[in-house]
Amino acid sequence: MLQRLLISNYALIDHLEIDFSRGLTIVTGETGAGKSIILGALGLILGERADTSAMRDKDKKTIVEATINTERFDLTSFYRDNDLDEDGGEMVIRREIAPSGRSRALVNDSVVPLSALRDLMTCLVDIHSQHSNMLLAQPSFQLSVLDNIAGNAALLAEYATLFNNYRKANQALKAAQEKAAQAHAQEDYLRFQLNQLTEAKLEPEEDKELEAEQKVLANAASIRETLWDVGNSLDSEEDSTLQRLLRVAQQLEQLDGIISDVDGMGARVRTALIELQDIAQSVESISSNIEDNPQRLEYIEDRLNTIFSLERKHNVTSLDELLALQHQLKEQIDEIDNSDEYIVQLTRQRDILYQQVLKLAKTLSEARRTAAKSFVEQVMPLAQELGMKNLAFEIEFSETSPATTGTDAVEFKFAFNKNQKLMPVKDTASGGEISRLMLCVKAVIARSVDLPTLIFDEIDTGVSGEMASKIGALMHDMSQRLQVIAITHLPQVASYADAHLLVTKSDTESSTLTTLMPLDEHQHVQEIARMLSGGTISQAAIENARQLINNKC
Repeated sequence: MLQRLLISNYALIDHLEIDFSRGLTIVTGETGAGKSIILGALGLILGERADTSAMRDKDKKTIVEATINTERFDLTSFYRDNDLDEDGGEMVIRREIAPSGRSRALVNDSVVPLSALRDLMTCLVDIHSQHSNMLLAQPSFQLSVLDNIAGNAALLAEYATLFNNYRKANQALKAAQEKAAQAHAQEDYLRFQLNQLTEAKLEPEEDKELEAEQKVLANAASIRETLWDVGNSLDSEEDSTLQRLLRVAQQLEQLDGIISDVDGMGARVRTALIELQDIAQSVESISSNIEDNPQRLEYIEDRLNTIFSLERKHNVTSLDELLALQHQLKEQIDEIDNSDEYIVQLTRQRDILYQQVLKLAKTLSEARRTAAKSFVEQVMPLAQELGMKNLAFEIEFSETSPATTGTDAVEFKFAFNKNQKLMPVKDTASGGEISRLMLCVKAVIARSVDLPTLIFDEIDTGVSGEMASKIGALMHDMSQRLQVIAITHLPQVASYADAHLLVTKSDTESSTLTTLMPLDEHQHVQEIARMLSGGTISQAAIENARQLINNKC
């Protein structure tokens, strides 16, 4: 329920604060007084685009703030999705437009995206204007009416989840089929590449090991010669390095105990001598193992050429990349070999989900058809009360492919005169008839669903007299279950007010201002009398106004 509205620096409004009550609130005023301005400000709360041209003072911030009682609505997901604390049944929504033109939306002083505000406000406030009457001709609106009457919210949510899973499964199947088709088209080439790499019998680090061995075999003679020279220098028959070092060790050992600074040097030389002897033996062993092997060298060079050729062919720079490519090709071939089975599995999953979708869609359809019968039965007497005595109304169902809302296409068909063919509402109804039909539709929905605050913007246009009174009575009846705010020019409708607000416009020395004033009982009578007389309020108009109010009671 809308409890309070604050508007500051908006169009002809300098500053306005108004409290709203339960039941039926009527808003009246002279043509041009500013009722549309108030609706425009409410539109900002509903998430409409901010327009800096509506700012009264371009140097000041424009603010529109609404306090709403939310006890009847489950907004848990909104608070969760926007990381907000729950409000305990009262929510403050504010739109601010800075002089720079930048706009922001706040819920309980926390900034929220404008899209989130729009989604929220569809649950809390519904402004119904003459433009909204066109909704009655839209299939999506007609379907939503039946879902509201049937109480299909939980069933629709379950169906939406199931349909989304089916759609994802169908997309996965199509993607797998396309991928398999592309892979099959390249299968021969992929197998050729894999066979070529497999036949090469590549091993990790093989190229590095072969290159090292190649260096040795290609330089075997010079390596052996170098090692022979080293071995001969260390341990030849005549005056070798080892022989000289042995003599040095012996000479130093003779000085042990004689010159303290020399003590132990002989032992150190013998230690070095042991290491050099080991080196000499190793050099001899290595030299003996190195031999010319042209056949092995030719094999290594051929093998390296094979590896390098494969690297160039596959546009890679190392053996590791070749092995990775081989693994990738094997996976692709395995996937091709298993694709038929995988597609069969995906098809089975898709078909199971499709049957579940059809089953739930059938349940939805049955609920809608039952609701359609009840809906027609409830709308007919209301419409006849509002002057459509010859109305004929039926709801036509047709089956479609599964979609986000099920498999139903519905069309409301009406005839307003005797012997008239039933036709879609856009082809047969006048503007006034559509307005009254929409009022009937919302009245029926309000009987079974917690609707948001309904704001009717001159829905009674084009009617008068007794019909206007019946419209007022119907809106008053709706207001027993939800808050209804109606802007009207008709005294018959205004007489049903539980609360009456008057929009006025006044001139100051420098500007024109719009205000919204709550009327007491006396002022309520005076305003209805003004609406009846159209000018000077006569005693007869006052008595007529009292009679209208008393008849309502």
